[in-house]
Amino acid sequence: MAYKEYLATQPLDEAKRTKKKEILKTRVEQVDFEKMESVADLVEAFQSSSIQARNIGLCGKVYNKMLTDKERPTILLGLAGPLIAAGLRKVIRDMIHFNMVDVVVSTGAILYQDYYAARGGGHYYGSPHANDAKLRELFINRIYDTYVDEERFAEDDSSVGTFAGTLEPRSYSSREFIEKLSATIDDENSILVAARKRGVPVFCPAINDSSIGIGLTEHYVEARKAGRTPMIIDSIRDNYELTQCVVKSRRTSAFYVAGGVPKNYINDSVVMSFLFGRDTGGHKYALQMTTDAPHWGGLSGSTLAEAQSWGKVNKEATHAMAFVEPSVSLPLVFGYAFQRGFYKGRPPLSFKWKGDVLEDLQVGS
Repeated sequence: MAYKEYLATQPLDEAKRTKKKEILKTRVEQVDFEKMESVADLVEAFQSSSIQARNIGLCGKVYNKMLTDKERPTILLGLAGPLIAAGLRKVIRDMIHFNMVDVVVSTGAILYQDYYAARGGGHYYGSPHANDAKLRELFINRIYDTYVDEERFAEDDSSVGTFAGTLEPRSYSSREFIEKLSATIDDENSILVAARKRGVPVFCPAINDSSIGIGLTEHYVEARKAGRTPMIIDSIRDNYELTQCVVKSRRTSAFYVAGGVPKNYINDSVVMSFLFGRDTGGHKYALQMTTDAPHWGGLSGSTLAEAQSWGKVNKEATHAMAFVEPSVSLPLVFGYAFQRGFYKGRPPLSFKWKGDVLEDLQVGS
C-alpha cells in the first residue's frame, strides 16, 4: 500500500481539517535580494524567514518596540565577548551616540580595549592557526583571529594605574571611575568618550577581571609600598547605583549581547529594586544574541522566558533570542534599527548624580 493510500484510510474530520488549515496559513517567504537595498531590508526579510534568521528578525522587531514605545523605557545594554576585536567598536559607540541605549553594563575587557584603541592601540588581522609560541616571543597576544600588542597593553595598564594615583584615595563605583578615566582620552569613535559626552552611565561589575583591574592593582601595590591609601572600587556601590537607574525609570528594557556577568547584573537590578520599595514588574522588553545554549543550564544561554520565572523579565514582556554569534548578529540588529531611523525623536535621559545617589532621572534635556 502506498503511503498516500494509507492516509486515505485515515481521513481528517472537519475540526481537524480546519485546525490544520489554520496552522498552515502562513508560508515562509524566500529571501529575495532583487527586492533589497540595505541591511534593514535583509533583517525585515528575515522576519518572514526561519531558523536563526527569523530570530534575528524578531530581535530587530523587539528593538524597534524598545526605541519607539511612548512609555520611553530605559534601555540597559549588556556587553560581553570579544566585541572590539570583532570590529564592533563603532557600532557600540553609535548605539550610545545616537541615543539608542541609556545605560551600559560591560565586561572590563571591552572597556579596556576601547581605551587601548583610543590611545592608539590597534587590533590586527591574524589567524586562529598561528604559532602561539612564536607570537609570545614577539609579545603579540591573540584573540582568536585577531592580534593585539602586549607592549601597548602593558603601557596602557600602567597608565590606568598612574591615573588612579591622581584620584582622591577613597572608594569609587565602577561608573564614577570609568567616567573619570574617559576624560583622559579624546577619540570620537570611543565608546567611553561617547558615553561621557551623552551622559550615559557605564558600569563594569567585574572590572577586576580585566586589564583595567591589572592597572588598578598596580596602583594598589604602589600605594601600599609608599604607605599611601589607595583608591578602590566598591562593587556593592555599583549595585546601589545601577538599581537606582532601574527604580527611577518609568520602565526598563534589556538588550543583551552575549551573556555573562552583565546579563545577570542587569537582571539582578530588578530584584534589588525591592530594596528601594519598588516592584518594577521586570523588563518590559528583552532581547539577546548569544552562542550559548539553554540546555547546559548556564546563565549566558538561559532563555529570556526562564528569566520570567524569576520576575526579572515581565511575564507579558515582548522578548526574542537569536543564537547567533554577536559579530554577525549585533550589526544586523543595530543596522536595521539605525537604517529605519527608529531612534529618531526618542527623547534622551538626563542622569543627575550626587556621589552614589541618583538625585534625578529626567526624560528630555
